[in-house]
Amino acid sequence: MMEKELIIRCLRCGQKNRIDHTHIGDEPLCGTCGAHLDELILRCLACGTRNIVREDRLHDKPICGKCRVPLYQGYADDIGDRNFIEEIISFPGPVLMYCWAPCCSSIRTMIPILNELGRRYAGGVKIAKLNIYENPKIAEQYNITKTPTLLFYRNGCLVKRIEGYKRQDEIEDLLRHIIKENLKDSG
Repeated sequence: MMEKELIIRCLRCGQKNRIDHTHIGDEPLCGTCGAHLDELILRCLACGTRNIVREDRLHDKPICGKCRVPLYQGYADDIGDRNFIEEIISFPGPVLMYCWAPCCSSIRTMIPILNELGRRYAGGVKIAKLNIYENPKIAEQYNITKTPTLLFYRNGCLVKRIEGYKRQDEIEDLLRHIIKENLKDSG
């Protein structure tokens, strides 16, 4: 294989395709089945159906073909007292919830980090944020007195709590650990 070629496996038929690096932006097709090689398979977290979504359509808020539930948010979702149980506790997978207050200066740096993590782990992890002043019931229930506080859930159970600002790589390491544990539990 030449250095300037990439091998991309087709998600539909499994065929390996050699693509010259100059043609990557040309929406390459599989030589065997004709499928687009820039398609992703996103598993619906509500019903488990595998959905094929082209990479350039990820930001169009794709929905599951079977149950019509959005496949992912792609950004940090606002959570409150009214929807906490439905969105966090009843969620069938890993969740990262960022607890903040308007007086907390870290929100300016944390929201872009959370949105990036939301895009990166779309379909596999729910990223949420909670304003503790507007949602005192949850703040009291989890004894959140310092901001920022990061709460990591797995299948509705709190598994990790971190107070204070963390860098993106530190948050991502913790998130990967939670995901691995979730895969062990479900596999």
